[in-house]
Amino acid sequence: MHFKMIIVFTDDNVTDAVMDAARKAGATGATVINNARGEGLEKPKTFFGLSLDTQRDVLIFLVEEHLSRHILETIAKVGEFDEKPGTGIAFQIDVEDAVGVNHQISQLTSTVENEL
Repeated sequence: MHFKMIIVFTDDNVTDAVMDAARKAGATGATVINNARGEGLEKPKTFFGLSLDTQRDVLIFLVEEHLSRHILETIAKVGEFDEKPGTGIAFQIDVEDAVGVNHQISQLTSTVENEL
């Protein structure tokens, strides 16, 4: 079985919605890193030296490659990444090898077979 890693940077107020949508699309779980900071094309606004930017979360999904594009598109739709600038980004990269996922493979095998 081959995997892709989907990495998502999003506002913390939509993390739960993105997680729920990704699970419904076939993701079996994720690692969430709280309180990340990022900058886009424009620097964040400040008020008397205090940053006004929102907190970001980083979500890392390890998903089966046949499900990855659908999961990525679902995340982008729920997060409104293409509709609203600055709401977040998501991308996927190939995973050469993974360990510790044997318990997920049995569940994923039947899901992937149904998709194909």
